[in-house]
Amino acid sequence: MPEETIHVCCCPICQGSGDHPDKLVHRQMNLLLSRLDEQQRRWYAALESIKNGYGGDTLLCQITGMNMETIRRGRRELDENLAGRPPGRVRVAGGGRPPLEKKIPPSKRN
Repeated sequence: MPEETIHVCCCPICQGSGDHPDKLVHRQMNLLLSRLDEQQRRWYAALESIKNGYGGDTLLCQITGMNMETIRRGRRELDENLAGRPPGRVRVAGGGRPPLEKKIPPSKRN
């Protein structure tokens, strides 16, 4: 199994010189995010963004490398109490690649 890459924080605190307690926290956040699936990453980043208040989306973009719209989507899903997000599934039903039968007409199959 290939080793997961862990995002390096790009916030001003981590890019500055010297030790700061938030550097360790940011590294641990990115380590945790590397082990979560896509929707869990979105929800965790959204929750941290909410905790940070104004400017939280921008800060979490810098810390995690996630797109701001992804974090906002997570906030919306949390505001809706994860309605429409089935437990035990990463993606909603009906998503993904269409079946091969629909893609290749019967006359073209061997």
